[in-house]
Amino acid sequence: MALAHRSRESGMNYWPGFVDALSTLLLGIIFLLTVFVVVQFFLTQEMTGKDTALSRLNSQVAQLTELLSLEKTGKVSVEEELAQMRSNLNAAEDERDRFKGLYEGIGSGPADAQGKAVALSGALDAEKRISGRALAQVEALNQQIAALRRQLGALQEVLDASAQKNKESQAQISELGQRLNVALAQRVQELSRYRSDFFGRLRTILGDRPDIRIVGDRFVFQSEVFFDSGAAVLKPEGRLELDQLASALLELDKKIPGEIAWVLRVDGHTDVRPINSVQFKSNWDLSAGRAISVVQYLVSKGVSPQRLVAAGFGEFQPIDTDRTEEAYGRNRRIELKLTER
Repeated sequence: MALAHRSRESGMNYWPGFVDALSTLLLGIIFLLTVFVVVQFFLTQEMTGKDTALSRLNSQVAQLTELLSLEKTGKVSVEEELAQMRSNLNAAEDERDRFKGLYEGIGSGPADAQGKAVALSGALDAEKRISGRALAQVEALNQQIAALRRQLGALQEVLDASAQKNKESQAQISELGQRLNVALAQRVQELSRYRSDFFGRLRTILGDRPDIRIVGDRFVFQSEVFFDSGAAVLKPEGRLELDQLASALLELDKKIPGEIAWVLRVDGHTDVRPINSVQFKSNWDLSAGRAISVVQYLVSKGVSPQRLVAAGFGEFQPIDTDRTEEAYGRNRRIELKLTER
């Protein structure tokens, strides 16, 4: 009390400005982290699609490479067989020429020499036919290899195009992230300015009361301002306070641009002492019921439901962990926070 008295005597209170600056910094960091997560998510989705396409193309290339290897192996085998056939053909021709010389030398030689010459001529003709078939097979293999090379070239072009498109997509994502960062930073600044105006307006309306405090970026009302103990029905004096709050919200709604998705979050809190009544089975039920009662009353005064959020925290978010009546009273509260949807 002495400190508050000295602050009023000094004529200036720097604490609200410090709180506004701190809350602005905190919101800026939160939104930057949010932007980073969104950009990372879209980048991951884009890269996953590219990796899938690249893996599919690599699989096709591997299959074609394996097929080409098999075709080359078959070609080598045929060429070896052809070389062997040509060697046999040359040997047969040499043998034929040798017997032909002998035949011509002896004139009308023995019948068995003539028979050997005829047999060798037949073998030579058979070798020639086999050589022709082998050459046809080699030509067919060459055509298949050329076709495979054309397919590999086409696949390489597709891979190059995909890589180029991937680079362009990454550049677009980076540019989009930068634009989003700038836009979000501007929205944070605008909302912070309107929050400061709104809190200033509430300070003027509500005055300097011990049961109404500013904690960080929130207005904190003691529950006794609005409700009786263990109840969630607004008291008449609580309705008067909410009338002033509704008036400030309606003025704020006219000033904030429509593209800023702002909401007033109404949070209900209780102390740690358990409740188990006919209406409320837990402190969670009680805190949620009180927050909903405040929101419903503001809606009845013309505030858009789209600008309001009700949340119940029960006893799980205390601001004073002592086990005293004063601590219990501080923890029984209704908090108002102006934030983005």
